[in-house]
Amino acid sequence: MSRPRRSLGVLRRLLHHRLFLLGAALFGIILAAALLAPLIAQVDPNKLSMRNKFQPPSMNYVFGTDNFGRSLWSRVIWGAQLSMFIGGAVVAINAVAGTAIGAIAGYFRPLDNMLMRINDALMAFPAVLLAIAVTAVLGPSVNDVIIALAIVYTPRTARIVRSSVIVLREMEYVQAARAAGAGDWRILRRHILPNAMAPLLVQLSFLFAYAVLTEATLSFLGVGAVPPTPTWGNIMAEGRQYMTDAPWIITIPGAALMITVLGLNLLGDGLRDVLDPRLRIQQ
Repeated sequence: MSRPRRSLGVLRRLLHHRLFLLGAALFGIILAAALLAPLIAQVDPNKLSMRNKFQPPSMNYVFGTDNFGRSLWSRVIWGAQLSMFIGGAVVAINAVAGTAIGAIAGYFRPLDNMLMRINDALMAFPAVLLAIAVTAVLGPSVNDVIIALAIVYTPRTARIVRSSVIVLREMEYVQAARAAGAGDWRILRRHILPNAMAPLLVQLSFLFAYAVLTEATLSFLGVGAVPPTPTWGNIMAEGRQYMTDAPWIITIPGAALMITVLGLNLLGDGLRDVLDPRLRIQQ
């Protein structure tokens, strides 16, 4: 089967996968809000209005206001944009660095032991604790959070790619390419990595959710983006002491975070169901 026809078949199966469509719809809502933030949230998210603090959700204030009278609608929408930016940046770094490390470790066996022992050392630490340690060294800022999350999750991506490369390098078509005189880098680029994309795409979809959730956790703990930067973690951290009198401050960004993570996980599940040939055989 040609590659275009195979791609159309995958797309057709995705469009008939209910969980994938639900995940795409949920994530699409958050992504659209983030992209349209300058149009739909024109009020400055850091504009103070002490006379209007603790306003409940209403026609004038869709999501209400916080303890400084700031529009929660603007802060949540602009927080979505920052979360999408951080998640996308972490996924992009992982797609490059994780793929490179995993491909080299899986194909060039003498380097495997050294690279995987470093990977194992990083993976031995819980993700949040390692991210806190890295941000404590680098400092609390958006760029440093991206670097910290990339360091935390790159080993996981590398191990996924390595596992695929180890299997693919022994396939007959790879052996035939090697016998025909193809170099190692050409074999990796033309024959192995294109066929390792399916598990990588599934991993990256879950990784996006992990990055968004971990970034919110870091901000909630005070080691992420510096306030008053509107992030979901910062908003929830400020609203936790007003849970009784103004519960919307913490519940609305929490709901946005839940929708994002749920949507990305459903996307990942759908991709795994469609792209994993073993699951298709069982079905």
